[in-house]
Amino acid sequence: MTTLERRTLCLQMQVIFRLAEREDLPKLEWYGKYTHFRRVFERTYEEQLRGRRLMLLADVNGFPIGQLFIQLESHDGFGRAGRKHAYLYSLRVMDAFQRQGIGSALLREAEMLLRERNYASVSIAAAKENVGARRLYERHGFRVIAEDAGRWSYVDHEGVTHYVNEPCWILEKTLR
Repeated sequence: MTTLERRTLCLQMQVIFRLAEREDLPKLEWYGKYTHFRRVFERTYEEQLRGRRLMLLADVNGFPIGQLFIQLESHDGFGRAGRKHAYLYSLRVMDAFQRQGIGSALLREAEMLLRERNYASVSIAAAKENVGARRLYERHGFRVIAEDAGRWSYVDHEGVTHYVNEPCWILEKTLR
């Protein structure tokens, strides 16, 4: 073998889908990439403990390589009266693990959790600039039902409030 030939190693990894535990919170910062969301993660975890949200993780060897958060009581105005409606958000997969089906698996796991809890429908937002996200959601049976200004805010790890303006599509899927 010459130095110009590349050697390869094919890895096979077990991905476990589970709910977040307190010790996962620092790991969700992904080595500093999402440190600014530290307080968001902490607040979401507290809401999970209260039964209002779920923090679904894709775990490899004890490290979350993907996430999808679920707001169990949606107040987005898109649910139908008298029917349980949830809202999915913050779907992300670490760069090195993208395009391996992990995002799709997170969506399927979330839907399964919601069906077990008798939810009738679920919605998710896709930034208008994120064509790939919209395509992924549509492949999973979500359909665009509305546009949203995408204005929200969060307080970062240093206590600074950040205002986000990200116009998006709202997509919805019937679960039963």
